[in-house]
Amino acid sequence: MSPHGHDATNGRSREPDGPLVPTHFLGAAVRSSEASSDNDLQRADGVCRIAVDGSGTGTRIVDVYQKSPIRVLFPRIGDGVMKEAVLVNTAGGVVGGDRLQFSVTALGSASVVVTTQAAEKIYRALDQPAHINTKLSVGDAAKMAWLPQETIVFNHARFCRRTEIEISPGSELLAVECLVLGRAARGEKLSAGAIIDTWQVRKNGRLQWADTLRLTDDVFSQLFRKPLLWDASALVTLVYFGPGIEERLQLIRTLSASFDCHCGATLAGGMLVARLAAWSSFELKAALRNLLQELGKESSPGPFRVPKMWSC
Repeated sequence: MSPHGHDATNGRSREPDGPLVPTHFLGAAVRSSEASSDNDLQRADGVCRIAVDGSGTGTRIVDVYQKSPIRVLFPRIGDGVMKEAVLVNTAGGVVGGDRLQFSVTALGSASVVVTTQAAEKIYRALDQPAHINTKLSVGDAAKMAWLPQETIVFNHARFCRRTEIEISPGSELLAVECLVLGRAARGEKLSAGAIIDTWQVRKNGRLQWADTLRLTDDVFSQLFRKPLLWDASALVTLVYFGPGIEERLQLIRTLSASFDCHCGATLAGGMLVARLAAWSSFELKAALRNLLQELGKESSPGPFRVPKMWSC
């Protein structure tokens, strides 16, 4: 940490015992003590767009667009039949007022897995939420796995995440989002803030499934009561659409007996929807790894497996 309060590891600045605020560029720091709103501070407006298509040699990239602080990398993995895209947030995290947009399209017989370089951190906000919007589109005969690493929500964070998915009758999709409430190593419990996590899945433009998790200031004090999250601070939502859906539902229900966490799975709108909840992200990610490994064995070669980046 420099004497001026800049943290070179993540491009944020910190006031002593105060909130993290973004700089994004070292010369653009604004003292948080001088600001009463996130609107008074410089905020990120990142965009990433990826489109892939099938070809005679595997999956090829047909379009990539990226706007700072979002970057996308395509590490060389395997024989090239499947592409693995890795999203990087060079700002080092997300704060109130940030806006990040992701769009991934798989065409033809493309096969792609999209993950992140590291867990995303949602820092405390002054008064404005961060917005994270994801749009996934999977064409006929295409396969896509959306498998970002976990999102860690700090106390007093405010963010709205919206995941919109468009599937086709012959497509195959696996989408996973993991939410961690507080920093376990610091014993942090959420006492204030706001989390709105929305899913919408459409097939040929028609809504198949919608879900919203909404946690606001007055809810956090009750969050760990037995009828709500009880002892869980890490949550996963998993959505699958494709062939053999009944068999995969039974597989998840069978595997859940060996998980060190709570798990429930059902069919809704022609899709498989599963929820996992654990005391910490360690138990949750172990169960998720086990689940992805078994799903990978059940399907033909494709993106439904543990991403390489999870082990880096």
